[in-house]
Amino acid sequence: MTPTLQYRFDGPDDAPVLILGPSLGTTWHMWDRQIPELTKQWRVFRFDLPGHGGAPAYPAGSVADLTARLLATLDALGVQRFGFAGCALAGAVGVELALRHPERLASLALIASSPRFGTADEFRQRGVIVRTNGLDPIARTSPDRWFTAGFAAAQPAITDWAVQMVRTTDPGCYIASCEALASFDVRHELGMVGVPTLVLVGSDDQVTGPAEARTLVAGIPDARLAVVPGASHLVPVEQPAAVTDLLVRHFSTAWQPGYETGQTAVPGIPVVLPPQPAPIAEIAPAPPVATDQVMGRPDPYDSGLKVRREVLGDAHVDRALSQADDFSGDFQEFITRYAWGEVWDRPGLDRRARSCVTLTALVAGGHLDELAFHTRAALRNGLTPDEIKEVLLHAAVYCGVPAANSAFRVAQQIIREETTPQE
Repeated sequence: MTPTLQYRFDGPDDAPVLILGPSLGTTWHMWDRQIPELTKQWRVFRFDLPGHGGAPAYPAGSVADLTARLLATLDALGVQRFGFAGCALAGAVGVELALRHPERLASLALIASSPRFGTADEFRQRGVIVRTNGLDPIARTSPDRWFTAGFAAAQPAITDWAVQMVRTTDPGCYIASCEALASFDVRHELGMVGVPTLVLVGSDDQVTGPAEARTLVAGIPDARLAVVPGASHLVPVEQPAAVTDLLVRHFSTAWQPGYETGQTAVPGIPVVLPPQPAPIAEIAPAPPVATDQVMGRPDPYDSGLKVRREVLGDAHVDRALSQADDFSGDFQEFITRYAWGEVWDRPGLDRRARSCVTLTALVAGGHLDELAFHTRAALRNGLTPDEIKEVLLHAAVYCGVPAANSAFRVAQQIIREETTPQE
């Protein structure tokens, strides 16, 4: 059974439903200052991410999983059709709804969002830091990511609220949400979003800023851009009046009529929204699906490349592939297809166990260069520094003390690099 989400309703029971979704590390209270105005026209539904705001700690490791939980919650409440405004991670949920469940969505607003949030490496690295140090380093630096410096200095109570909100989040659920962002990439699917969309961003957002917003607008056929001056990532908190006004205008004028749900559209208000800007970049078409067959089975190269990137990181894999030439290219293809597509992708062992086996084998063989990047991989796969230490101690018994001594030296350096929070 799909777990449901912690939620609350505000506003008239018979009004159309408008959903407000939170950013990673926040709770539904990030929308508090929008509620008085929005509830004049809508029944506002807010939800918490798993493990946030005291919600049950059932980690969701993908945007699709979060979306399924949201729909399960709405189904249990009898809500079939709705408008949706999501900030950052919840914006990814909004795009997922538009792509996979368009019949449910009447209108969409994406706040501080992106078709791809940074790189997978960045979010998996954040998961390593949280697993090793807890959420305090992330919490202490959250105001720097979320607010402009002037706002943070002038609003110490809100700054403290932001820090405490992150500190009280369940670490496992936070790490799972990082994984959800790491694996989210809909750059090649934006043209299939068929719902009217407002893309809203703070002018000073250094996390998912105006460039990412313009990429969304360039790719979504019926999208409009609104850049809010003097705001960073949590623009609904920093500039509440401007955000509220933009949401009211959008959902009042761009609510698709539609399916038989018992809900009625809100009468239109004659408001002119900013024109759609010209595309700033061409969105590349989706790559063709591989059809090669190996021994009657699908070619494992593509799945191997995916696993290789998830375990070793995009930067490492990109560097290895870019350095391949006529001499080494066949070898890179070989290890991608067979080591990663055939062996690492087998279901018999999870990735934590495979990392333990790999580290031990590399110690035994004295392969210290490989041990370095597989120590990074072990951290990404969920092993803690203490667990890696136990693997190396065990290897010392069976592989020899000199080999383990060299391994400890390499692993210690990698662990320091990977688990030291960036201030």
